[in-house]
Amino acid sequence: MQVITAHHKIQTHIQEAKTSGKTIGFVPTMGALHEGHASLVNYASKDCALVVVSIFVNPTQFNNASDLETYPRTLDADVAFLNALSKDIIIYAPSAKEVYGDNISSDEYNFGELENVMEGAHRPGHFDGVGTVLNKLFRQINPDRAYFGEKDFQQLAIVKRLVKKERLSVEIIGCPIYRENNGLAMSSRNARLTPKQLTVAPFIYKTLKEVKKRFHKDSASVLKDFVQRKFSEIESLELEYFEIANAQNLQPLSRKRSETKYRAFLAVYAGEVRLIDNIALN
Repeated sequence: MQVITAHHKIQTHIQEAKTSGKTIGFVPTMGALHEGHASLVNYASKDCALVVVSIFVNPTQFNNASDLETYPRTLDADVAFLNALSKDIIIYAPSAKEVYGDNISSDEYNFGELENVMEGAHRPGHFDGVGTVLNKLFRQINPDRAYFGEKDFQQLAIVKRLVKKERLSVEIIGCPIYRENNGLAMSSRNARLTPKQLTVAPFIYKTLKEVKKRFHKDSASVLKDFVQRKFSEIESLELEYFEIANAQNLQPLSRKRSETKYRAFLAVYAGEVRLIDNIALN
């Protein structure tokens, strides 16, 4: 297993692999790896001859300084985790200077209707940071395919729009949400939850499943009231938002259409830890 920290070295390595006819799969991460990341690596390994996993905590996508400061950084453990999966994985673990040069700042993007709802509405500038770092990583690594989990479903839509805007030749693959046995969506932030919070957090997915069960008969407003009422009864979880949206353009549901696919999205605070999740409704 190789750990590469310099962008010119990863570019040379990838170019040699492509010259020999290998397809390149890319899994971008911010580290603190878990089985959800492993599932993405496994999807990439099935499709591609060479898999690159980046480990980089991107400073420009955090609009909360304390969130950036407390985000787990566990490079040695992450390398060991990936080594147990496969010794053929290439790890790209650059510094901020290797990714951004001397100007660590976001470019401004216009992702249209995708960026003004849910995560975009509650985390100003977040998707500019996501778009900036992925644009840079895609150009440094030049993968054939890149793999993202559907837990960050809005981000997945943004990345697809980014690739189209920047005319990049990478195929974006969305992969199913990987969950704990109790239903909690796997996230690096779960490591910051207290034992008590870990016992309560599965309530998030339990509520989403109840929304899915009721979706065929209840309106969006009725379901919103239901979710708000349910979370008001759980002292250790604070609902930031709940939304039912068109799965294609992420616009909030106004009137159900039989031919349209919908998803339910929410963000919840467990203490200072922010958790997101979503579920397909039809």
